[in-house]
Amino acid sequence: MADILLIEDEKNIIKILQKILTEKGFNVDVVTNKIQAISKLNAKQYDIILSDYKLSDGTGIEILETFRKQDSITPFIIITAYGSINGAVEAMKKGANHYLPKPIDFNNLLKILSFYIEKKGKSIDTENFHGIVGKSQKMKELFKEISIVSKSDSTILIEGESGTGKEKVAKAIHKLSKRAEFPFIAINCSAIPVDLFENELFGHEKGAYTGASNKEIGKIELAGEGTLFLDEIGELNLVSQAKLLRVLQEKEFFRVGGSNLIPAKCRFISATNRNLEEMVEKGKFREDLFYRINVVHIRIPPLRERKEDIPLLVQHFIDKFSKIDNKEIFSIDDEAMNILLDYDWPGNVRELENAIERAVVMCQEGIIKAQHLPPRILKKKESSKKESIETTNLIELERKIIKKVLEEENWNQTRAAKKLGISRKQLRTKMKNLGLLENLSQKEQN
Repeated sequence: MADILLIEDEKNIIKILQKILTEKGFNVDVVTNKIQAISKLNAKQYDIILSDYKLSDGTGIEILETFRKQDSITPFIIITAYGSINGAVEAMKKGANHYLPKPIDFNNLLKILSFYIEKKGKSIDTENFHGIVGKSQKMKELFKEISIVSKSDSTILIEGESGTGKEKVAKAIHKLSKRAEFPFIAINCSAIPVDLFENELFGHEKGAYTGASNKEIGKIELAGEGTLFLDEIGELNLVSQAKLLRVLQEKEFFRVGGSNLIPAKCRFISATNRNLEEMVEKGKFREDLFYRINVVHIRIPPLRERKEDIPLLVQHFIDKFSKIDNKEIFSIDDEAMNILLDYDWPGNVRELENAIERAVVMCQEGIIKAQHLPPRILKKKESSKKESIETTNLIELERKIIKKVLEEENWNQTRAAKKLGISRKQLRTKMKNLGLLENLSQKEQN
C-alpha cells in the first residue's frame, strides 16, 4: 500500500491519524518537526506527504518549498487551522496540492488520499513533455520530432488547427535548444495592423515618423539570440511578407527611419492553421518565403486524431483549475467522460481546456458530471443521439417496405427488385444487411 509521511506535532492528532490511516492499509511514518521532515524526505520516497501548517521549528510551507526543489510531482497536503484562508492560499501558491482545515474531516481526507493513489496508478505511462500533455503514439512521435529539431538552428514551420498548441510546441523547441537562456518572443501576425508590422518587427528611430518621440526596439532585437515565434504567419499581406523575407535572407535589418544595419541573431519559428502551399498556388503567399520558413515542417495532430489523450488532458485540466479556484474537484464520472470522448473538438485542446474550466466552476461536489459540461457539447451529444434514432427508424422503415414487396411477389427477388426500382443485386445486398435473407431461407424451407 502507499507510503505516507505525516508531519505533525500534536500528539492527539498523530494518534488519531495513525490509527485511521493504518486501518485503511497505509504505511505511515511520523515526524514532529521541520528538521526531521527534511531529513526523512531526503532519505525516502513517499507517495503522499501530509503536513501541519504550524510546527515547533517552522512551517509546513517551508518544508514544501524545500521539497518542491527536488520533487514537483509527489502530492503534498497542508493541514491548516480552520478559517486560515491566507495560509491555505499561500500553500497552494507554493505548490501544495490540497489543504485541509482543522478540525480534520477524516472522510474527506480519505477521499483525497484515495484519489491521489488511484491517479498515481493510472499515470505511470503518461507524458507531460515541457508543458505538452499526451501519451498517444502520435504525440510520442511529435515529442521525438521536437527533441531532434531543437538541436538545429534551421527555421521551422509548425502547422496545426486552431487550439492544437502551436505556441506550446514552439516554446518546447526553444527550451530544449541552446538558445534557452535567451528570450522567447511571440508575435501574433493576425493581430498587427498592416502599417505597423514593420515597426513591430524592426522598431524605429526617434523622429522616424510623426509621434515617434523615442527610439523603440523591435521584436527581432528583443529576441536577441533567442527565438522569435511568428504565429498565424499566413495572415501577413504580400508587402509584409517581402520585408520578412529580406530579414531571413540577409540576417540583418534597419530600424524604421534608421541607417545602421542591425544583425538578426534570433531563430525564426513560424506557425499557421492555413494551407500555405494552396496559398502559394493562388498567389496569396510568396513561394520564396514559404521555402525560407519551411526548412523543417512539424504538424500537430488535431485532438480528434488522438482521442486516447483526452482522459489524460481532462485530469490535467481538472488539477489545474481546481488549484486555481481552490476547489476540491478530484475527477470526472464515466458518463461525462464518454460525452467528451464522443465529441469531435473543432477547437481542439483549447476548447477542451475551456470546457473543463467551466465544469470546475460549475461543479459543487468532488466529481464532474455531464450536467457541468458546456451546453454546446451536451447539445451535440443529444443531436448525435437523435440522428442515431432517426437512422434506426429509417432502416426499420426500409426493412418493412422491402419485406412487404417481397411478400406481395411471393419472395421472387427479380419481380420485387423491378417493383422497387433497383437491380436484383442491390436488392440482395439490402436483404442481407436488413436480415431478410433469414426470412427467405425459412420461406424456402416451408
